[in-house]
Amino acid sequence: MFFAPMEFKDAGLSHNPLKALVAPRPIGWISSMGADGSINLAPYSFFNALSEDPAIVVFSVQAATTGHQKDSLRNVEETGAFTVNIVGAAQLDAMNTSSGDYPYGENEFVAAGLDMIPGQTVPTPRVGGAPAALECSLLQTIKLPANERGGHYTAVLGTVTGIFVDDNVVVDGKVDPASLALVARMGYRDYARINDFFQLDRPVIGT
Repeated sequence: MFFAPMEFKDAGLSHNPLKALVAPRPIGWISSMGADGSINLAPYSFFNALSEDPAIVVFSVQAATTGHQKDSLRNVEETGAFTVNIVGAAQLDAMNTSSGDYPYGENEFVAAGLDMIPGQTVPTPRVGGAPAALECSLLQTIKLPANERGGHYTAVLGTVTGIFVDDNVVVDGKVDPASLALVARMGYRDYARINDFFQLDRPVIGT
């Protein structure tokens, strides 16, 4: 089959397959603070690292209609900072709890029973117990093209200003993937526990 984006039903599919095809995707569990001091915590599956030096990450926030704005985006634009919390297997249920549609100002840390650990380089807290976290300052927001209903995404780029890694996931000077026990987002309502690891050496060319 072959079809244009968003015309998947004409091809006999019940759901848009894009996110199922671009998978697994890391989960950016974004904590942020508004200008009024309110705290927000929400997971985003459109998340990744863009560069290492300087260290820059991106997450993408959906606005369903014209004028709609997610709490995370509002907060980041108000205070210029956010923290990416890395989701391990132990945080799966709390991450899912924090994904609920809570009213602005309600603290998802409290709703999910999570501890707030103060940031060292940003005002936003990180998730207590999470295996790692990236403290970020806002670099740029990019409003992506709108669809015919006025909905659109905004890409939020952040410069990493500090990195927390739990000592328990470090082995021989490296982050151990088995100890990190990452959870990834697949398509639809599917998730994956990343627990199958192997190494490949790059080919040596011209010798």
